[in-house]
Amino acid sequence: MIDYQSLLNDRIKSMKPSGIRKFFDIANEMDNVISLSIGEPDFSTPWHVREAGIKSLEKGRTWYTPNRGFIELRNEISRYFKRRFDVEYDPKEEIIVTVGGSEAIDLCIRTLVNEGDEVLIPEPSFVCYEPITVMAGGTPVIIETKAEDNFKLTAQALAEHITDKTKLLILPYPNNPTGGVMRKGDLEAIAAVLRDKNIMVLSDEIYGELTYGGDSHVSFASIPDMRERTIVISGFSKTYAMTGWRLGYALGPQEIIGQMTKLHQYAIMSAPTTAQYAAIEALKNGDGDIEEMRLQYDERRKLIVNGFRKMGLDCFEPEGAFYVFPCIKSTGLSSEEFCYRLLREHYVAVVPGNAFGKCGEGYIRVSYSYSLKHIKEALGRIKEFTESLRHENG
Repeated sequence: MIDYQSLLNDRIKSMKPSGIRKFFDIANEMDNVISLSIGEPDFSTPWHVREAGIKSLEKGRTWYTPNRGFIELRNEISRYFKRRFDVEYDPKEEIIVTVGGSEAIDLCIRTLVNEGDEVLIPEPSFVCYEPITVMAGGTPVIIETKAEDNFKLTAQALAEHITDKTKLLILPYPNNPTGGVMRKGDLEAIAAVLRDKNIMVLSDEIYGELTYGGDSHVSFASIPDMRERTIVISGFSKTYAMTGWRLGYALGPQEIIGQMTKLHQYAIMSAPTTAQYAAIEALKNGDGDIEEMRLQYDERRKLIVNGFRKMGLDCFEPEGAFYVFPCIKSTGLSSEEFCYRLLREHYVAVVPGNAFGKCGEGYIRVSYSYSLKHIKEALGRIKEFTESLRHENG
């Protein structure tokens, strides 16, 4: 009999499954569950974008694309970033199209990180950065961000964690799960710490178009002297409601993008052809779609924040993405206990905060990428649950 355990990669075996999917999978096996657990837009991909994909299929355009993606698409990405964020990239040498933003993150970390290199990861943050770092042989160094700092990475905290082994800083803003953002002044303070250091930055800006409160997103690459040390990761999933199309991209210095392309060549070869034709249309004519969805998310954001505050739960007001991160410490339950009981007793699925790092304990992540009706019903059930806990606790 084969001993599978002895054959498996030790780093893979040591990884925990995603905490996001755990409760989503349980909810899928239950009836009458309202899920606020997955960060997926409830909007359909805009029709003109879908139509471009359909037309490409009707015309038989089903062949491989260049490794880095169609040059027309890279041209449009370059124009988009200049138009929206005032940063210029050479579409031939400084842009690569990937299978979602997730592949771009993986390519960046694996291209830069050698055995023993330290990667600075502010947490709470998206679940993939730490395991990918470990798979690359790097050492994750966690920087805890706090509610009193609006879950921002501070220059002081960054400086305290830099060593002579530091290779890469992850800058995940707007942030999943907290909804925290880094405004221009915040980014300038981070830049001041890095300016004389030989450290690269992975700036995950997948939620860059989803910011609220008047000030638009500022790309870290637009800060003076930072473009040369930054790999920007973005994509089409959140901005254009194209999660299932699986299309992302990375922008950065030619020397880094070139090496990422080699890894992409061997692991993937090229991103989906149909999705690339649709993405060209999205970039050319989708600015109105972005604003329409952003305004609706903003309305949902206000509803859900007020809902949690009315329950008596502390709730940081998110300024980006489509998540809230309310504190549930007052209930006396751990994050996992709260989520498990909420699901089993009141049929609402949310994600425990510790899925996004140990410092997320005592919080839950709730997505408002769902309809107002859906959110209102879920808030009603959560309120019933929190009231029942108060009665339990006397």
